[in-house]
Amino acid sequence: MKKWIWVMLLAVAVVGSRGSTFFEQLPSPATVERIPVETPQPESKEVNSAPQVSANKLLTHIQKLNFQRYTTTERSLTRTYITTELRKFGWKPKLEKFSEGVNIFAERVGTSIASGAILVAAHYDTVALSPGADDNASGVAVVLEVARLLGSRTTPRTLQLAFFDQEEAGLLGSQAFVSKAPRLQNLHGAIVMDMVGYACYTAGCQKYPAGLPLTPPSDKGDFLAVIGDTEHLPLLNAFQSSQILPSTVPNKHKSNLPPVLTLPIPFKGLLTPDTLRSDHAPFWYQGVGAVLVTDTANLRTPHYHKPSDVPATIERSFFTGAAQIVVNATTTLLEKNEILETQPPN
Repeated sequence: MKKWIWVMLLAVAVVGSRGSTFFEQLPSPATVERIPVETPQPESKEVNSAPQVSANKLLTHIQKLNFQRYTTTERSLTRTYITTELRKFGWKPKLEKFSEGVNIFAERVGTSIASGAILVAAHYDTVALSPGADDNASGVAVVLEVARLLGSRTTPRTLQLAFFDQEEAGLLGSQAFVSKAPRLQNLHGAIVMDMVGYACYTAGCQKYPAGLPLTPPSDKGDFLAVIGDTEHLPLLNAFQSSQILPSTVPNKHKSNLPPVLTLPIPFKGLLTPDTLRSDHAPFWYQGVGAVLVTDTANLRTPHYHKPSDVPATIERSFFTGAAQIVVNATTTLLEKNEILETQPPN
């Protein structure tokens, strides 16, 4: 994820459930130490009809991707891993080359072409010297879990998956992706993940830009932030109810789903240009609704773009809950046929 310093970040915030905010390039690395994955905490409880994520599978993906993904060779190895996993789940991934790199794309067609498609995406590259467990193996792992859980599910809307290359070099992969006009014609919304695996629970560990007109919701980094454009509020709102459990779910109070903070951004980020520095932004430029799902990057984690961004620093319970929220929201969006553009008041 590109480094962000957010201006007036919470001025446009809408709190969902309990509470949704956010935001160098160095030479090649030494070998990153392989760190065993610890036993995960209990998995999330059921939300509506969404399938349940596997903490073990999520953490295994992060462990398998525990290496710098910066050079041409390293990014090729990463693509091999991703495409191999997708084929295991029954997908037929395609490699899409552009001048600076290679994106991965896959699609499971829905039952109603008129209902359009929902894209779930993450970038797979890292900066030099960092194995990028949070940035962005965490996002890749969640997209792979979406592929496993929803690949054979029958829904009105089509499910598309994308893994972008060269995000750290300036959003190059996502820009190449949206440059194909025919692909955007039936795309109704995109969910982009960029760092979803780090949480901190001590007072003061969550930072915010100075001069905020509102009191920050928390000085702890225990929430998942979802940023969307005000022209597509129904897409953003799908995340506001994504951690609400039905009354029939046993042990409802024990759910590990984190609170969600949703941020509607007006005028395609014109007033907050620093909110445009991840792979959702090229979709906004093309008029396609997109949300960015994040743990707020360097405003929370001390491991941002560093060699210390390793699997051991992933907060397992938060990460599993964040993945479940994405699966819940994606399932809702795929199964409903609602218009995702913001509608004028009656």
